[in-house]
Amino acid sequence: MLGLQYFDFSELWSPVNMVVTIIIAVLYLAIVGPYRAKFADSEPVPIKRIVCFLIGIFAFYLANGGPVELLGHLMFSAHMTSMSLAYLVAPPLILLGISGWMIRPLFKIPGFKKVLVAITHPMIAVFVFNVAFSFYHMPGIHDYVMTHFTVHTLFYIVLTISAFMMWWPIITPLPELYSMSELKKMAYIFANGVLITPACALIIFAGSALFATYSDPVAWATAMGYCVPMNAQVLLQNFAGGPEFFSLLDAQEDQQLGGVIMKVVQELTYGGALAYVFFSWYTRERLDDNELEPGPAI
Repeated sequence: MLGLQYFDFSELWSPVNMVVTIIIAVLYLAIVGPYRAKFADSEPVPIKRIVCFLIGIFAFYLANGGPVELLGHLMFSAHMTSMSLAYLVAPPLILLGISGWMIRPLFKIPGFKKVLVAITHPMIAVFVFNVAFSFYHMPGIHDYVMTHFTVHTLFYIVLTISAFMMWWPIITPLPELYSMSELKKMAYIFANGVLITPACALIIFAGSALFATYSDPVAWATAMGYCVPMNAQVLLQNFAGGPEFFSLLDAQEDQQLGGVIMKVVQELTYGGALAYVFFSWYTRERLDDNELEPGPAI
């Protein structure tokens, strides 16, 4: 892939993040496998849900520690791909792999249940994620976050938590804590799609490149210096022109492609969520109808 040949294994694959991801996968497999009996009211987790969880954490790793993250510092289109994986693809897959019996032991922590219910309330969750995401992609704010390491780390933590908050009312492992009907869930998904559209539209239809970290070599080198062990001066010496060294597109075209990628992935994931809710609703209604049908006459 264009640009990756200039970086070594540790810069491409982030061994620390890789090890953390493997540890999470091993712990999860142990919990749903040999140690499941240690959890009260535990039930077998279907293979398809286990696969969803593993794909989800792998997608999150690629977005935040693998080649997609590195590419996200080189091209805005790759950055939006990373954002899509981290906040639209990984969270619902991870939540699909989590069962309520894995979480209920945490209710022993004072206040945990109240905080969980409060932050995952649909009105709060839909607002926090979409405001945080749109706020992050305002040009001046984006460039500031990308060029200040501590702020960047904190903002990504906020985005990650808010993404799980946003998906929680749709794919909750604890349905007994929530009373949203399937129709309300569909309206909630539609609202998310509407609220994220202005940020995508701003990026796609802007008349010029908006983000200095993908158009100005100095700003790019400063942000890139947090991703690889080279200072800004060395980066500018090695890669003349900054981000233009790696991309076949100019900054505006790459920006437009990034906005399109984000919008397409958002439509696909929210469309999948609508299908998931609808078929869950349909299956439940069929089961209810079967229970109401009279038995054969004797």
